[in-house]
Amino acid sequence: MSKKRILSGVQPTGNLHIGNYLGAIRNWVEMQPQYDNFFCVVDLHAITVPHDPTVLAQDTYNIAALYLACGIDLSYSTIFVQSHVTAHSELAWLLNCVTPLNWLERMIQFKEKAIKQGENVSVGLLDYPILMASDILLYDADQVPVGEDQKQHLELTRDIAIRFNDRFATEESPVLKVPEPLIRKEGARVMSLADGTKKMSKSDPSDLSRISLLDSADMIKKKIKKCKTDPTMGLAFDPARPECNNLLGLYTIFSGKTKEEVAVECADMGWGKFKPLLTEATIEALTPIQTKYAEIVAEKGYLDSVLKDGKDKAGEVAGATLKRVKEALGFLIG
Repeated sequence: MSKKRILSGVQPTGNLHIGNYLGAIRNWVEMQPQYDNFFCVVDLHAITVPHDPTVLAQDTYNIAALYLACGIDLSYSTIFVQSHVTAHSELAWLLNCVTPLNWLERMIQFKEKAIKQGENVSVGLLDYPILMASDILLYDADQVPVGEDQKQHLELTRDIAIRFNDRFATEESPVLKVPEPLIRKEGARVMSLADGTKKMSKSDPSDLSRISLLDSADMIKKKIKKCKTDPTMGLAFDPARPECNNLLGLYTIFSGKTKEEVAVECADMGWGKFKPLLTEATIEALTPIQTKYAEIVAEKGYLDSVLKDGKDKAGEVAGATLKRVKEALGFLIG
């Protein structure tokens, strides 16, 4: 029996932070032996908001290297760059033509980002969910690892696939596979070090709000020392104390201890005693990733070969799906 297939990706906008790692990549690594995995660097998504063209290529390269450094295994997984497979852009256009505009206008992330960008908001930002749907549907993904904030986009993907199949296929021979979400609650939502009520984000203007996977030990120490806390004596997992809840959660994951063990250990602690413990656990957890990353980028040509192989494999699968879609739509196949 063949393995079920998974598709996921991360934008190359700055270095990956511990929220990306704990909420997504670590989960990919743990479950990859069970699936046929396609992990892409979604560089086309990175230009839906203002970006710096002088660093896009290098950031893309760095994210791919971090995938490997974090433990993505090429015997189970394919790593590729989204823009290297032109079927992503082509399918997005085809799906544009069968997706109602009001489906996109209701997307919460578009509304939030459009408010920030004002008159500069691009069509690409509105259309982002259809490109995401194309990413998923091209690879006949059975499941898609998503955080809570991406569930709406996956629901849209499912709606588009169902609509397409209803209009252009038969129940016995669907053209597009309808994917299911794969959501893991533990560590799925790491919050900002500057505000425990907001998700850790690469777009936050303050670098102190996040710990990047490649931060030095001194930088990690500085960020944890300066992170927001509360004045309540004693530390406890408490939703009413968002910063405390977040930092204890990080310590639980990085120390490898259970939530119950951490609750007992930290119950009578103050922040002055706790922060060095969190710092030590974080540095110890990230050191192997940083060491592996340095080895990968030092080996000239290796990452290029990985991405070339990934492009070829992904292109073959995506091309077959695109051909099915174009045939269903009635195009003359050249």
